[in-house]
Parts: sequence; structure tokens; C-alpha cells
Amino acid sequence: MSAKQETILDTTLKTIPPLNPEGWKFIALFAAVTALFSLFSTFLFWVGVVLTLWCAWFFRDPIRTVPAREGLVVSPADGIVTKIVSMVPPQELALGSNERIRISVFLNVFNVHVNRIPIQSTVTGLNYFPGAFFNASLDKASEENERQHVTLTMPNGKTLGVVQIAGFVARRILCQLKVNDAMATGQRFGLIRFGSRVDTYLPEGAIPIVVEGQVAVGGETVFADLNSKETQREGVKI
Repeated sequence: MSAKQETILDTTLKTIPPLNPEGWKFIALFAAVTALFSLFSTFLFWVGVVLTLWCAWFFRDPIRTVPAREGLVVSPADGIVTKIVSMVPPQELALGSNERIRISVFLNVFNVHVNRIPIQSTVTGLNYFPGAFFNASLDKASEENERQHVTLTMPNGKTLGVVQIAGFVARRILCQLKVNDAMATGQRFGLIRFGSRVDTYLPEGAIPIVVEGQVAVGGETVFADLNSKETQREGVKI
């Protein structure tokens, strides 16, 4: 192999993100079905190949560069910021009765589905609710869908909440946390399979610096700067 070919191969390999361990069993299942399809139909075989490649792409787990400055709250998920509202957090989070900013990120089946911790904190509450499977972009999904509530407490005592919400296609929420786990900003904590939504309830008084319609990158996009007095941002579609 020439030096040029080695360079091209090395560059190509570096662009392929690693896979989340949770995905291997699904990829193996898709591959097995594809092999079975090959016994009956060339068309079905190629359909299986495409679906297997999509499955591998779905479970990709790219490395992210997490902002290191103290006080930054980052997105726990990849997707579109669909709604930013002020509301009382669900009782399952035990965050009190005062309104907080809730930022909702909708993940379609092509987004990275690995979820990350928004800010350095300790897990102080976990509450799972086995609900329905409405479209995750609907408001009622936060009250009726299957969901996992995660309550986090920062070193300064301030609290925030993250809710993993299953969608119409998603049928499995994976949360790898335990109460009293000490977590770093951007650290992986779980995933939701095949389309979903993640809500973040910011600490009281926090001002969002993202806007509705913005594309969020888990572990990188900054939702709020707790050490800044910046006013809430507005977005213009162009």
C-alpha cells in the first residue's frame, strides 16, 4: 500500500465514530436477518444491508469536546430545540413548585441517541415512569409517555433535572445512573432507542442562550451560563 493510500485509509477510519456497546446486539440481529434474506431474494438482501448500516449509524457514539468552564450547562442530547418554556417541573423530579426554564430537544431516528450530563453534579434522584408512546414532539409526551426522571445537584447546592422521554418509535429507555453517582459535565449516562425527546429543567434563575429551532449537539451546545447575566437570546430564521 502506498503512502497516499495509507493516508486516505487513515483519514477515512478517523471519520468513522465509535459505536455504543448497547448497539452491538442490534447490529448482530440486523446482520443475521440480512443473511437470512440473502437465501431468498437479492432485493431483500440489499434492503437488509441498508438497514444494518442504518442500525450501526444509529448507535454511533462520537467523541465530543465538552466546554470546561465552570457554570456552563450543556445539552444532554443531539437534536432540534423544539420548545423553551417556563413551567413547574414534574413532581417526579422533586425540584419544588417554582417555575423553571424547560428546554426540550427532539431526537429523530438519524440523531446520535447517547445522552450526556448537562453539568458537573451528583445524582440525587431517579424516577422511572412506564407510560405510553405518543409522538415525543407533542406536549402531552412529557406527562403520558414512558420516561426517566433524573435529578441532579451541583456542588453549590443548586439543582436541575433531565427527563428522557420515549417517543412513538422508541420503546426502550436506558439510564445507567445510580443515586449518589458523581458525574462530570458531558459524561455519558444513557440512551433512548429509535427516536425520542430529552427535557432539561435549568436551575432556578438560569437564562437560556439557545433558541427554538436551533440544532443542539449533546455535550457541546451550551444551554445556559450560570455565571453570566446575559438576557435570553432570540433567533431569526434566514
